[in-house]
Parts: sequence; structure tokens; C-alpha cells
Amino acid sequence: MSAPLADQLDIVIPTIRNLDFLEEWRPFFQPYHLIIIQDGDPTKRIYVPEGYDYELYNRNDIERILGDKAWAISFKDSACRCFGFMVSNKKYIYTIDDDCFVAKDPSGKPINVLEQHIKNLLTPSTPFFFNTLYDPYREGADFVRGYPFSLREGVPTATSHGLWMNIPDYDAPTQMVKPRERNKRYVDAVMTVPKGTLYPMCGMNLAFDRDLIGAAMYFGLMGEGQPIGRYDDMWAGWCTKVICDHLGVGCKTGLPYVWHSKASNPFTNLRKEYKGIFWQEEIIPFFQNLTLSKSSTNVEDCYLELADKVRKGLGHIDPYFSKLADGMVAWIEGWRLLNPPAASLEK
Repeated sequence: MSAPLADQLDIVIPTIRNLDFLEEWRPFFQPYHLIIIQDGDPTKRIYVPEGYDYELYNRNDIERILGDKAWAISFKDSACRCFGFMVSNKKYIYTIDDDCFVAKDPSGKPINVLEQHIKNLLTPSTPFFFNTLYDPYREGADFVRGYPFSLREGVPTATSHGLWMNIPDYDAPTQMVKPRERNKRYVDAVMTVPKGTLYPMCGMNLAFDRDLIGAAMYFGLMGEGQPIGRYDDMWAGWCTKVICDHLGVGCKTGLPYVWHSKASNPFTNLRKEYKGIFWQEEIIPFFQNLTLSKSSTNVEDCYLELADKVRKGLGHIDPYFSKLADGMVAWIEGWRLLNPPAASLEK
């Protein structure tokens, strides 16, 4: 089985448990390098199936490597995965949760998620004009009548957001009213999220071009010691989308699917999400109305400007947002520490 870009892509997995789920992914994942971020007790030994090339980081490693900036990496939350984005030296990242397994397409064929994510990332996006046949670069599709020829070249794709069969990615209130709902609908489509439109990015099946957007792929401050949880990937999604729009690159969503095996506890989730459910009614308009200055011409500068806007524009909601803005700055400082400009030029 082919392994596209095996030397250019890292797989990042956050976990608190043994990684037996990798046995099912072996045909697809084994050619790639894994970066495993162990959450929780750093003395616990995590089992990784034999035959995988991997590096494993726990909390002690994060504190040793980042020093006084380590506080910006969430503890006891899957948001810790973004440390893997920071330490990678590859052009592309794929991240997956350890309760996701191989899904099958309607013909019964196992879905090679990496192959599809890489197709998404290597073909252009079309954020400036919507194509009603969705992704015009797929085999059997093209630009429809009336699509401006000046826009048909598209723009580079920064993010490929995959979906999930079985357990949908619902918030706690929706889980409670639809406890038995399962996603059985396989939609054979990939589309570009239009410029100026936000989307709820989910981190359980996500790929991105690290060179194009990696420095903004910070999953915020979540988990232990924080007043909010389960908004880590969405925070990163809102931040990366406004920066992608500003820099003129694209985000795709749709294929590929994974099989999401188990639903998290809706009552536990409600405790984590409770404040966020209220806060998002102000956070989302903040991002919808946000503009970045023309002087911010790269991802790191955009993100630092965004951190300042978060502090000034959301700090009135709760002191958490001022702390989050500090975390965003510390994240960039850590990113620059591990990814100095000379190193990025050598890639």
C-alpha cells in the first residue's frame, strides 16, 4: 500500500492510555513517524505496538523543553497535542484521537485517511468563490459555468478537516437530547470553507500544512486549572481561519471519514463546556468582525496581533481571556524557540 509523503508528514496523537488502536491503523500509519503526547501522570508507561517509529513526550519533557513557557501547554486535556505540532520538523501534520478507528466507504473498502488528507492539502482551495460541484480539482469534477476564470487557479490549502462516522462531534446539550444518534451518512464530498466564514474545527481527524499555518495551530488553555474545556480545537479553528483568510490560503472540510468509537460522558462534557456555551455567543462575533493589519504578513505576526486583539476584545468577558492571550504569546515564543527562522528556511 502506498504511503504518500511518508518522509514529510508526522502523525500526532494525544493520549492517556495504551495505544492498542494503532493495530487497526497499521496498514496506513506504520510508514509514518508518530509523535505521541502523553497526558496526565508522566510516570505511567504507555504501550505502543511494535514496529512503529515514534517519539513520546510527557509532562516532564514539556517542562524540560519549554521551561517557563510550558504553562501554555494544557494539562489533562487533549489540547496538549499542540506540543507535538511545535516539536515536529515535518511540513505536514495529521492528528487523530485514540478512540478513532478505520472507517469504511459505502462499498466496504477501508478508508485511507492520510491519502485523502494529502490529496486535499496538495490541491488548491477556492475560498473566494463557491463552486457548486464542491472541490473542482477532484477526478470527475470541474469548475461550473459562471465560475470566474481568474479564480480557477485557486490558493494553497492550509487545513484539511476530516469527518466521523458513528459518534458525531456534538456538544453536551445535543448529546443529551440525542443520546442514541449515530452518523451513518457518508457524504462523498470535499469543499472549501468560504472566505469570511468560520467553522467548528474538530481535532480528532485533522491535517494541516505546518509551514503555512502551524504557528497558529495552538489549542489554547484547557483542562486542569482552566474554567473551560472542549473548546481547544474550535479555538484553534477560529484563529487559523481568520489568519488563513488574511493571508489568502484555504481550509477544506469533508472527506476523509474515521470511525469515532465512543461518546464521551455528556454530563462531564457539560461541566467543561458550560461557560463556553455562553461565551461563544460573544467570541464568534469577535472573530467574524476581526481584521488583521496589512503589516502582519506571516503567521507568527498575525498570531501575535490576534493575541493582542483577544486581550482587548474579549478580556471583559472573563479574566481567562487575558490569560489565554498571554498563553498565545508564550506559544509563539515556544514555537520560535524550537523553530528558529534558519531551521524553517532549511526545510
